Amino acid sequence: MRWRGNRKSSNVEDRRGMRASGSGSLGGGSGMLRLLPMVFKFLGFKGTLILAVCVGAYGLFTGNLGNLLGGLGLQQDTTVSRPAVTFHETAEEKELVDFVSVILADTEDTWSTLFRQRGETYKEPRLVLFRDAVDSACGMAQSAMGPFYCSGDQQVYIDLGFYDQLKNRFKAPGDFAQAYVIAHEVGHHIQTLLGISDQVHAARRKLSTTKGNQLSVRLELQADCFAGVWANHANSTRQLLEVGDLEEGLAAASAIGDDTLQKQSQGYVSPDSFTHGSSAQRVKWFKIGLESGEMASCDTFNNFETTQR
Repeated sequence: MRWRGNRKSSNVEDRRGMRASGSGSLGGGSGMLRLLPMVFKFLGFKGTLILAVCVGAYGLFTGNLGNLLGGLGLQQDTTVSRPAVTFHETAEEKELVDFVSVILADTEDTWSTLFRQRGETYKEPRLVLFRDAVDSACGMAQSAMGPFYCSGDQQVYIDLGFYDQLKNRFKAPGDFAQAYVIAHEVGHHIQTLLGISDQVHAARRKLSTTKGNQLSVRLELQADCFAGVWANHANSTRQLLEVGDLEEGLAAASAIGDDTLQKQSQGYVSPDSFTHGSSAQRVKWFKIGLESGEMASCDTFNNFETTQR
């Protein structure tokens, strides 16, 4: 990508030298385990078991922890992180921070333009860099959960170490693959601003686990499509993309499909438990946004059946 020398976002918050408080805005104490009684109340035993399996297997790869918890109505105010040991940044990390800042700025430029064309004002999200664990309005999250967007504070969270896993474990290297991850999480921010996320979470509470998962898939595929819309404008307006970049993005979308991850983690595929979509679905909807550059093309809710072909 031709990103060097471009504008950096002022909406990046670096918490890599901070320690998560551990008090947990979701009731304090020991992370997700303390949520189980509340989750059980909403989902029952079977639903809680399926949710626990899904979080453990896919949280590492797909993020969107905020939307998951938001769907359960568990978002509350965040707590303040506490100073930790002195943080030492390597030259490689510094370049990666610069890259993330430039990509976030480019998403700001794209979505500000598209919202202005709709007669609306785009509210820019913040991007929080952290190590190991972080406090958010969606609770305390571990790095193992992967990058995520929290609708409670409208912030994207990422431990840069995830990019090593994307490259080495999931065989999706390259700067555009890294940019796709950010653009996908910003896509969830777009859904929050448009009120789509709230509608989906309200609907999920009235549905069975299987049908609720289907809605989650549609939400995730739309975020993939929005990432493609950003890539279209980044290329056509600012010529950020180079030869091979699109292949990197498609490889990343494919690598984190539910079917691919399930085969790796459990050896078989269970479509009813999909929460983010198959590899083919994720690639397809990213390409739809990429080719059209139009938000209107990302209606995964009314065109869902076509995603399964």
